[in-house]
Amino acid sequence: MNKNVIGMQTDAGLNKKYIMANILMLVTILFWGVSYVSIKITVSEVPPVTAAAIRFVIASVLLWGLLKRVEPSARLARADFIPMAVAGCLGITLYFYFENIGVKLTTAANASLIVTIIPVLAIGLDILFFGARVSVLKLAAIAVAMVGTYFSVTANGQLDLNSDNFFGNLFVVGAMLSWTFYTLANKSLQKKYSGMCMTTYQTIIGTALLLPLACTEHNEWQALSLNAWGHILFLAVCCSVLGYLFYMYVLKQLDVAITTLYLNLVPVVGVISGYFILGESVLPIQIAGGATTLVAIVIMNVERANQEKVGENAVEGA
Repeated sequence: MNKNVIGMQTDAGLNKKYIMANILMLVTILFWGVSYVSIKITVSEVPPVTAAAIRFVIASVLLWGLLKRVEPSARLARADFIPMAVAGCLGITLYFYFENIGVKLTTAANASLIVTIIPVLAIGLDILFFGARVSVLKLAAIAVAMVGTYFSVTANGQLDLNSDNFFGNLFVVGAMLSWTFYTLANKSLQKKYSGMCMTTYQTIIGTALLLPLACTEHNEWQALSLNAWGHILFLAVCCSVLGYLFYMYVLKQLDVAITTLYLNLVPVVGVISGYFILGESVLPIQIAGGATTLVAIVIMNVERANQEKVGENAVEGA
């Protein structure tokens, strides 16, 4: 076969994969953005921790079945049980304990806006625990992001310490902190296990730790409506399983900078869906705060990309 024809077929295959990766990333962003609305609707009927526990019991069963099919030989080493359990506790148990309670108290729009603080927290912890170097530009970006986060979290530009909204926002901040520590806890495991293996074991362990917490809500348990079941299934299947699988595929096809920019759209989808589906109001100052934080994140990503480019040029010139 002609080499030009083979090259054209290869390019066509790569283009299809690139297009598919972008489509799947958009679908994932929609899933994760709308999830805040879905959680809000669910916890209006189901106790928040119980809702999380049911969601992840379903997700655990599905992920275990997929792991056994895709990686039948995957096993968790005894020495890694504690690190895996810590990660599962942070990324599943504590994260969704804080997030579901937070969303119950605040609005879906507020919760999704607060997600923008994750990159800021991650950089802060990287500096604190790993002594990462910080440029003047990055410090400025962090300062700008903190201002934006303040306006997003306070919901009205003032610290109303007695409002459910404010306490709900603090719970969501707690969830973001849990997720940031979760990413740090995963660093030692990423070299040993695949993403699917880690997610499956952490989900199972995190779910096991959620169940006792859910039992503290037993006085509020009641039969679930079809609407509640529908949202729980959406959260389990689409957000916790399909969203993760799609994201794994995307990471192999797209540049990290592109996926990061996509992830910045999660709060945008959350705010829009909260407005149209739940009729939530979002104050202009909150939108400004979220936009400010996103601008800071873009600045951080641009600087990172420039540093990587300089590094690549240095290697090429060596």
